[in-house]
Amino acid sequence: MPASREIPLFPLGTVLVCGGRLPLRIFEPRYLDLVARCVKNASGFGVVLIREGREIRRSGDDAPAVFEIGTYAKIVDFNEAGNGRLGILCAGGERFSIRRSWEAADKVLTAEVEFLAPEPPAAVNDEFRGLVDTLRLLLKHPVVQRLGLEVDYDDARSVSWRLAELLPLEARVKQELLELRDPRERLLQLRRTVSKLRG
Repeated sequence: MPASREIPLFPLGTVLVCGGRLPLRIFEPRYLDLVARCVKNASGFGVVLIREGREIRRSGDDAPAVFEIGTYAKIVDFNEAGNGRLGILCAGGERFSIRRSWEAADKVLTAEVEFLAPEPPAAVNDEFRGLVDTLRLLLKHPVVQRLGLEVDYDDARSVSWRLAELLPLEARVKQELLELRDPRERLLQLRRTVSKLRG
């Protein structure tokens, strides 16, 4: 994938992490058109967290302000949801940084983005075995099992992304985890977060 390119953005109140799964219900005409283009061209779009503004825009609303780091999403499944709605399942790919953004003629937020380099492999040391145990428990939940997530319990990238995806965290906390560039640093942050959730 090129280091820099122009992509459509999907501003949301949630965060999609690398390797994650995100189900969406689409009903706004501009996003129905966007999904149709993505399916036709086998392309994707950027999922970005809204910093200020709203997901569902009323006539005359400005485009929402978004965080600069997002995740490139590909549609892996879709179905008709009735009443003009479309259900899609997205898979999270590479992260990107927004260089500049604008609202296109079709009212879809669009951006020139730079894709971030993949994180280097890192082992899960004994200090993080408690997090691995937590992840194993989360993956046993029937709803999570239906997502078909793949996990390498020895890879800090895999463990940290799946925990960031599955733990009940506020969107801004997940955004902070998304923006970290080191998987071990992400595990350290997650360990502190899990301790707070338990305490």
